[in-house]
Amino acid sequence: MAIIGQIAGFVVIVVMVGAVLLRAVSRAGMGHAADGTERAMRVYRDQLREVDRDLTRGTLDQTEAERLRLEIQRRVLDLDKGGRSAGVASSNAARGVMVGVIAALLAGAGALYMQLGAVGYGDLPLAQRHADAATARATRPAQDQLEAEFAQMRPDAPEFDDRAELEPMVAQLRAALAGRPDDLRGHILLAQNESRLGNFSAAAVAQSRVVALRGEDADVQDHAFLLDLMVLAAGGVVSPQAEGVIEQILRRDPVNGVALYYTGRMYMQTGRPDLTFRVWRRLHDQSAGDAPWMPEIRAALPELAQISGEPRYQLPPRPAPASARGPSVADIDAAMEMSGEDRAAMIEDMVASLSARLANDGGTADDWAQLVRALVVLDRREQATAILQEARTVFAARAEDLALINSVAAEAGLSTGAP
Repeated sequence: MAIIGQIAGFVVIVVMVGAVLLRAVSRAGMGHAADGTERAMRVYRDQLREVDRDLTRGTLDQTEAERLRLEIQRRVLDLDKGGRSAGVASSNAARGVMVGVIAALLAGAGALYMQLGAVGYGDLPLAQRHADAATARATRPAQDQLEAEFAQMRPDAPEFDDRAELEPMVAQLRAALAGRPDDLRGHILLAQNESRLGNFSAAAVAQSRVVALRGEDADVQDHAFLLDLMVLAAGGVVSPQAEGVIEQILRRDPVNGVALYYTGRMYMQTGRPDLTFRVWRRLHDQSAGDAPWMPEIRAALPELAQISGEPRYQLPPRPAPASARGPSVADIDAAMEMSGEDRAAMIEDMVASLSARLANDGGTADDWAQLVRALVVLDRREQATAILQEARTVFAARAEDLALINSVAAEAGLSTGAP
């Protein structure tokens, strides 16, 4: 009933607006017709007075004056009838036009609403949406609840060739570790193999034990593996406990890809796609083209940009795979320890490979910056300047990337001015 009421209210508003417009146009048409009739009537009244003056002066006899009066009166009657007909015709034409306009407005607005709107939903101001998102984030189910719900769905276990041999071995390892809770190597193997079997909850428990046993020595990869297992065990949902692991990872490594990917998913799941866009845009631009999250975020970024109020965003070319990336600053620094010939040969090879890839497939701003740095190291400043100008053209519409390119130019001491 609420949906029907909303649609009926929308129709009433459109009809009321159309009625007001119709009345205004009709009045304008009638007024225009009335103005023309009044001017003609003034002319005929002047002609009648002129006949009376001529009759008084004696320039017309009574018979001729009567004939002229009858002719003018006949024209007055014709004008009166014609004016009424023109007014009615004008009014009818205006009504026809306005009915067509109202019908077009109603059909167009309805089609637009069905495409962009959400039937049955009330107004959702931005502040209210953000408040709802904060509530959704604060009231998410806990990790154990999500795991229990996902387990009830009984997803099919992954099949692979040696699964039948691996299952009894993992069962033996579980039993052995029950009496050896401090066996670090055993828990590492258990986490890896439970994951292979699709037992993500058990794998997450084993990996959390690995992190606990390693203590301060646990590295970012240990935490990232735990995060991955927790989200998989929860059916893809980022729980509050998984968010805690994200925070631990980002404190150590602010650009960690796994943590940034799941941060974006968390914002998406709690009603903040605008924050997902910001995080995944950053993740896309810093990731290799063969990163496991790349297909998902490349597919999502254009729509997320529209939702987030970034309609001018254009998805950049897919970055090169990790194996095809150009020389980093560390690579170039390491090359400085080599002999002159070996160093020049290595850098030349890397620069040639990177230059060819950027020319053919494009790349990120970081890739272009690496090429400019490498060319400066090789003292090929003229070529570096040409590459710099090309990079500025490529990233002219992306302020952050252009700022990076210009920063590299300043560091390299290139003399060309920034646009």
